[in-house]
Formats: sequence, structure tokens, C-alpha cells
Amino acid sequence: MIEQVFPRVCIYGAGAIGGWIGVRLAGAGCQLSVVARGATLDAVKHHGLRTQHGHVEATATVRASADPAELGVQDLVVIAVKAPALLDVARRVGPLLGPHTVVLAAMNGVPWWFLQGFGGRFEGAHLDAVDATGEIAAAFPPSSLIGCVVHASCSLKLPGYVHHHFGNKLIVGAPSGVQTERVNQLAALLTRAGFETVVAEQIQRDIWYKLWGNMTMNPISALTGATTDLILGDELVRAFVSRVMLEAKEIGARLGIAIDQQPEDRHAVTLKLGAFKTSMLQDIEAGRAVELDALVAAVQELGALVGVPTPNTDALLGLARVQARVRGLY
Repeated sequence: MIEQVFPRVCIYGAGAIGGWIGVRLAGAGCQLSVVARGATLDAVKHHGLRTQHGHVEATATVRASADPAELGVQDLVVIAVKAPALLDVARRVGPLLGPHTVVLAAMNGVPWWFLQGFGGRFEGAHLDAVDATGEIAAAFPPSSLIGCVVHASCSLKLPGYVHHHFGNKLIVGAPSGVQTERVNQLAALLTRAGFETVVAEQIQRDIWYKLWGNMTMNPISALTGATTDLILGDELVRAFVSRVMLEAKEIGARLGIAIDQQPEDRHAVTLKLGAFKTSMLQDIEAGRAVELDALVAAVQELGALVGVPTPNTDALLGLARVQARVRGLY
């Protein structure tokens, strides 16, 4: 029998990605808890946490509460909320964290810890766009953090019931890039849970590469209501997307996380997804707050930090921000 290194696991944010990860971890033998509210809390208490992939369904029995103090200290806490909700998480997560708790941050965009352990002249620089008050960084001890880049598509069929569409890859790594025993132990657990797990040499590079596509497709889809095939099918919009990506590419190069592709290479990958509806478009349609700060404003701030002009990124951010404010979602 394999020793369970992370026997107590809590999912903070039982949405599509958090629910999918949670059910897999429960299947690997973890005692699963969930912090949830409202309809999600009610659904999980009555039906458990559920997933569907093709014709296969899975259900995990979980301990669920709106109050982290009721769940107690955990061995692993998976943070899987959208960026706008993170400040509230930081203010409430304390009871889940002990001296040896590992925090797996499975979120889109530039995280608050992006420049922690980064090395060089930008080491430890604070990003107002994703942590204006500093409360988020204060809530999570740097030594506890492991970053996670999710390459999967999931959506909610119902509260607490996840439809896993495609993709099964999790890339994990400490902000410092050091492959610690805890990183390896976590990777082993995730592999045992059925994920294709990769330990990153530099997790920031993987975050930046995923962001390179998300930072354009998401806000443009939110502005237009279009799926990604229609966005890239218009030559004027496609050229604008490429200009934004070239700005981000130069920022990454100056940070030391260069991307060795051109925008057209990434467009080809995106087009293979077909008529894909981005998560930000889904959020707009559902009336949920949008992740503009983590996906776009943080890129603008990093551009100013490293001295890269970002006129196209600025235009994209401004337009998307106005739209979200008009809808009360920013």
C-alpha cells in the first residue's frame, strides 16, 4: 500500500477545474474537503462532487462547508478560484493552513507570486494588478506555494457537477524552480490520481506560455461574443491579436522566460480547437466577474517594469475593462 503523503486535501473553489481535480484526488485515496457557498455547497452536501467525461461519471464524497474553520488544517489546499475571488480567499483561508500545508495554486493568468524566487533584478517585485493591498501575498507563506498550469477544458453542468471535455495535463513547480521533495511528492500524487503530470523547470515560463494565448482570446471573445475560430478568422482582428502577442513575447524575453514561437504558431494551435468558447465569454454570459487583471492588466504592469511599450495591450485592456464595468463585472 502506498503511503498517503497528503491525506487531507481541501479544494477552495469547487468550480469546473477545482471540482475535476477534487474528484480525481478523492479517487486516489485523499480525504477530500471543499470550501463552497450557496448552490454549490448545497449540491455537494446532497450529491457529492461529481464529474462526467464521455459516458463515464464519477462521484466523490466530500466534507463541505462555507467556513474554512470547520474543516481544519489540511495537508494540501488547492486554490482553484477565478482571480477576482482571490482576495476573499486570502482573508478566509488561514484555518486551513498549518506549518507543513502545501498550497497548489491552479489559476489562470499572472499569479501574485510570479516574481517570487524568480532571480535577477526583478526578484520579489510586487504586482499591484493582482495584489494591490499585499494581503494575498501575506496570506500564503512563500515556502508553501506550488504553481500549477492546467491544460484541460471543463465546464459546469450543474453546481458541483463538472463536465470534463478534453485535456488532462497539469504542470507543477515551485516559484523558485527548485525541485523539492514536496514538489515530487505532489507530482506523484497527481500522477496516481490520473493526471498527466509534468514538473516544470521554471513554472513561470509555462504560465507565460499559456497566458500568451489566453490574454487575447479571452477578452476579445468577451467583447465580441465570438468563438475563437471566428476571432482568428477575421484578418484585422487576427493581426491585432498578433500585435498584442508580440508585446507579451518581448516582455517575456526581458524577464528571462522567452517564447520560441511566433503568434501564427499559436494561432494554428488555437484553431485546432474549432468553435471554442473561452472561459471569459462564459463568465460574461453568466454575469460573473472577469479575470482582466490577472490576464491583461498584469501584462501591462510587467511591460512597464521591464521597459516594453504596450499600446496594443493597453487598447485591449481599456476596451474590455469598459465593457466589464458597464455590465458590473469588474
